[in-house]
Amino acid sequence: MSDNGARKSKKLKNKIPIILKYIILIMALLFIIVPIIIIIFGGLKTRGEFYTIPYVPPIPPRWGNIVRIVKMPIFWYMLRNSMVVTTAATAGVVIIASMSAFVFARINFKGKGVMFQFFTLGLMFPATVAILPIFLIVRQIGLQNNLIAVILVLTTFQLSMSTVILRNFFMEVPSELQDAAMIDGCNTIGFFWRILIPLAKPSLAAVASLAVVNTWNDLLVALVLIDSEKLWTLQLGTMQFQGQYGQDLSLVSAFLILAAIPAVIFYMFAQRHIVSGLTAGSIKG
Repeated sequence: MSDNGARKSKKLKNKIPIILKYIILIMALLFIIVPIIIIIFGGLKTRGEFYTIPYVPPIPPRWGNIVRIVKMPIFWYMLRNSMVVTTAATAGVVIIASMSAFVFARINFKGKGVMFQFFTLGLMFPATVAILPIFLIVRQIGLQNNLIAVILVLTTFQLSMSTVILRNFFMEVPSELQDAAMIDGCNTIGFFWRILIPLAKPSLAAVASLAVVNTWNDLLVALVLIDSEKLWTLQLGTMQFQGQYGQDLSLVSAFLILAAIPAVIFYMFAQRHIVSGLTAGSIKG
């Protein structure tokens, strides 16, 4: 009996950590899922239903708020601006970061280590820290209230992390591969463009995905640099919309649903590239 009791006690002790893990995961999931469900339910209800029965599914769903948002021209302006900023900033990050990573990884020159250390200082200074100097510089060069300024700032502050990710991958490429390419008549630029870039597609996809997420979710830069209503991005427009229609939470919820759809669609396609790209750092063969 004592042996059976000891075994049961040991099994119980082994199960306690697993049970605690599940409890923590379930609680974290509830903290994330419940607000999203409330927003989805609220966007498909009337204003009165949202206040009286916020946790009950909308049966039948009320599509009036969604239709009202879709008919607002300002919503489409916001969506267009976010798409333009995200596409341009992502392209800039991928192009510039891949070239700078190649230089730091494959080309030897005096002071490369020191220069790379200075380059990575950008990891310690996010845009929130430097937002006042950014505003002053943008105003002095005449780009205030211009999407180009938002694109340049968001591109610049993502270069350090993107360069580090790509540099680590480029350094893992065997030097024998570059020597063989040189023997076959390929110069440095040809090796970078024809050989290294195709090999780095997983890491490039990861950098592009992270740039899209960071750019799409940005609020501060657009808030500081943009005044015109027609130049608002979706994140900035969401804040302004909440301020204007804050009394009608069902309408605000419908706006949030529509604003989140592009991000959800992108994540469905990009999650595999993010994971595979960030773990890609060696060549098998």
